[in-house]
Amino acid sequence: MKGSKVHEHEADVPASDLWAIYGTLRAAELLPELLPHVLAKVEVVSGDGGVGTILQLTFPPGLPGLESYKEKFTKVDDESYIKEAQAIDGDILKLGFLSYMVRFEVIAKGPDSSVIRTTVEYEIDDAHPELEAMVSIAPLAATAEKFSEYAKEKKVITQAAS
Repeated sequence: MKGSKVHEHEADVPASDLWAIYGTLRAAELLPELLPHVLAKVEVVSGDGGVGTILQLTFPPGLPGLESYKEKFTKVDDESYIKEAQAIDGDILKLGFLSYMVRFEVIAKGPDSSVIRTTVEYEIDDAHPELEAMVSIAPLAATAEKFSEYAKEKKVITQAAS
C-alpha cells in the first residue's frame, strides 16, 4: 500500500535563507539542537550534503520500535530548492515499510516570504496496514516552524551587527 502526507508552512523569511539550512548539512546540525524531542542525534555517515550523502538519525528514547535509521540524499536541487531523502537502513524499514522518502521544498512567495512544503511518501507491506498510523507529518511541521524562526532570528542578529 502506497501513501503520502503533505504539510505546508508559510514563513516570513526569504527562500534563500531557508535553503541555506535545508539545502545543507546545517539542518543535520540544527535538528537535535532545536528539536531534541524529535531527533536526539544526527550523524553524517558519509558525504558533504550533496546527492549520495548518508545520515544516521537517532530518535529520543520512548518511541516503540524506533531507535534509528539511515537516510540517503537522492536529490539536492539548489536551483529549485528541493531535497529528497530516502530511508536506506534501520528501524523504519525493519518495521515493515518497503520505502520511506521525505521531500523538502522551499518555495519563494515574495522577496521576504516563502512556503516550506514537506512531503512524506511511503509504501507499506500489505501485511502491516497498521503502520500507516505511524506516519506523522507533525515532526516535520515542527521542524519547518523552528527552522523558520531560526532563519528569521539569525537575519535579525546579522542586520543588527551590521
